[in-house]
Amino acid sequence: MQKPVNQGSNDEPAFLFEKVAFIGLGLIGSSLCRVIRDKKLARVVVATTRSSQTLKDAQDLGLIDAGFTNPQEAARDADLIMLALPVRATEKVLQAIQPVLKPDAIISDVGSTKCNVVDAAKAVFGENLPSGFVPGHPIAGSEHTGVHAGRADLFAHHKVILTPLPSSNPQAVKKLITLWQATQAEVICMSVAEHDEILAQTSHLPHLLAFNLIEQLAASRNNLDIFRYAAGGLRDFSRIAASDPQMWHDIFLANKISVLKAIDAFEQQLTQLKQLIEQENSEQLIGLLGRAQAARQHFSHMLAKTPYMQKSMQNHHQNLDRNSNVTEQFIIQAGGKLTGTFTVAGDKSVSHRSIMLGALATGTTHVTGFLEGEDALATLQAFRDMGVNIEGPKNGEVTIHGVGLDGLKEPAGALYMGNSGTSMRLLSGILSAQKFDSVMTGDPSLSKRPMERIAKPLRLMGAKIQTTGERGTPPVSISGNQQLQGIHYDLPMASAQVKSGILLAGLWAEGTTSVTEPEPTRDHSERMLRAFGYEVKTEGNTISLTGGGTLTGTHIQVPADISSAAFFMVGAAIAQGSDVTLEQVGINPTRTGVIEILKQMGADISLSNQKMAGGEPVADIRIRANTLKGIHIPEDQVPLAIDEFPAIFIAASCAEGQTVLTGAAELRVKESDRIQVMADGLKTLGIDCTPTPDGIIIEGKGKANEWQPVFGGGVIESHHDHRIAMSFAIAGLRAAQPITIHGTETVATSFPNFTQLAKQSGLQLEVNTNG
Repeated sequence: MQKPVNQGSNDEPAFLFEKVAFIGLGLIGSSLCRVIRDKKLARVVVATTRSSQTLKDAQDLGLIDAGFTNPQEAARDADLIMLALPVRATEKVLQAIQPVLKPDAIISDVGSTKCNVVDAAKAVFGENLPSGFVPGHPIAGSEHTGVHAGRADLFAHHKVILTPLPSSNPQAVKKLITLWQATQAEVICMSVAEHDEILAQTSHLPHLLAFNLIEQLAASRNNLDIFRYAAGGLRDFSRIAASDPQMWHDIFLANKISVLKAIDAFEQQLTQLKQLIEQENSEQLIGLLGRAQAARQHFSHMLAKTPYMQKSMQNHHQNLDRNSNVTEQFIIQAGGKLTGTFTVAGDKSVSHRSIMLGALATGTTHVTGFLEGEDALATLQAFRDMGVNIEGPKNGEVTIHGVGLDGLKEPAGALYMGNSGTSMRLLSGILSAQKFDSVMTGDPSLSKRPMERIAKPLRLMGAKIQTTGERGTPPVSISGNQQLQGIHYDLPMASAQVKSGILLAGLWAEGTTSVTEPEPTRDHSERMLRAFGYEVKTEGNTISLTGGGTLTGTHIQVPADISSAAFFMVGAAIAQGSDVTLEQVGINPTRTGVIEILKQMGADISLSNQKMAGGEPVADIRIRANTLKGIHIPEDQVPLAIDEFPAIFIAASCAEGQTVLTGAAELRVKESDRIQVMADGLKTLGIDCTPTPDGIIIEGKGKANEWQPVFGGGVIESHHDHRIAMSFAIAGLRAAQPITIHGTETVATSFPNFTQLAKQSGLQLEVNTNG
């Protein structure tokens, strides 16, 4: 049994309430009563019901100290009166107990409608309602009813909605929040009107539809066969039609206005679906069904603040889905080698852009090799939310039915970008040119990342865009219906995301938009724009395009991601006896910094089978173990390897001599401060390193032609940064003791099957879930 909420000075419980009176003691009332008893939240608990047998049973169960058939007797001197009865009985009960109410008594209820409860209170008390009156609604239940059906865990991990009124005493609200939190429920406060409208759509309408469907099927001539052969879908959907008819009769009438509004919206949507089937409009039908399927998963993850999970990962991560407090950790056993030939995940940068440009194109775009990771799925969902019909992804294939540059529709709510900075920065450019207002949000990690670097040049183009706080972080709010003007912009620091966001805004801008970058950055946007038939000029470090053109749907083959390949490249380079071939990896010249840096360090890397795929150069990359030497990393290679540096730091630790990185301040504003987080982890594993404002100095512990361990064991905090987690996993190949890495659930962000490929190739990796 848990301890009381408070303790008195003489070890006597300081109760939350002296006396609690339940008016009604069915499923909800008796369940709350059990919690109050178990956790000693009240000195005295009493109840009143119409059934003397219910009162006797409650006393026999130890739930109440006394029972009354007269509500006045129960409510007398009570400092909490909980109305746990049908909402239509509220006015009559309030009239009965009014004469005996204490001035500071708290009055709440558990009904599923709130406007009529407030109206009932006003009918009794007038407009001057008691300050302790705070309507409430626990969203929990069971098919079973009565005092014996109550359970102390009924409300655990469910929501309880409180609807405080302007007249409600804040202390009364605070006490009720404490009470409901003791049931392990999540307590939410909202207005009475908002509650009734939301519940009409999420609870009342589904129940009404279930009753209606069963009535329709039961009235059918072949009703026996219908129910005899009913599939699981009918059973699941119609289960709630077994609920109490009298209760739902009362709810439908009590919440009449909001229920009728929800029915009207449902009828409109059903009519649209009917028309699509009648007309055999395959494209629109698959789009509607696909959006609905994706939306269910999307909002589940958005509310839980968890990553999108792929079908292949669902069983492994299913408890992450249920509980946002659950985290993963990798446990890496020391030693081993990497061998084999395989294909790593599709390129995330290309996957993002294939969705964006495919949606804005005229005609259909078919994508193969699409990365079904969290970030790319966030981009895909955003365009679904803006009315684009998208089929898939399924086995890396996506079909996008483009709407043209002027075809996006206003989303119903904020666009959720998850953990994807690429999605947010590139979409900032696109949304700045739309006719509608928009807001982009993200998970806690993305909400800390700077967005002013893209907002500033977009404002120069005429966009109205707001970021949040002094640091210019998400949410990002963009006003629609702004005419953009082409500009020339000198990037203050190399950033492919900022460059791309400006160029994408330039598609709608009057005149020419050009960007000059201090160092070359990845050019996937320029290449893909050309693949969609849009003219883009590159002259030295200046890229430009003229607004007003069109994009034409095409086929995009997404190459394997060199950022994902980097972990296996480093792993094979540092572990004796390793020999790995990675198939059809993108070797875009603006992304090959990791290859050049590792070669300069002495890595044995060779490329073969080079060709073009979807406008991008690809090749098979073979890496064999070889001892490495420390180098001063050329600054012109930094932008070409910006995402691969966590893995490169592992290689530098295994090299002989010192490795120095400068000109990489960008690493401090990624998913984490990758310079500091990597330095902390390396020091934990026994590596001498010094972080600097724009880089790091690493004292390598390797020796020529020797393969002793260079890392010790230890516990690493990845700060939920996927690249940090995967990099330290690879470090296990040259460790003397096991390495435990916390916060690895975000690996699905960029590399959904990393653990599978890592174990398959020889890394001794285990995944543990904590929560």
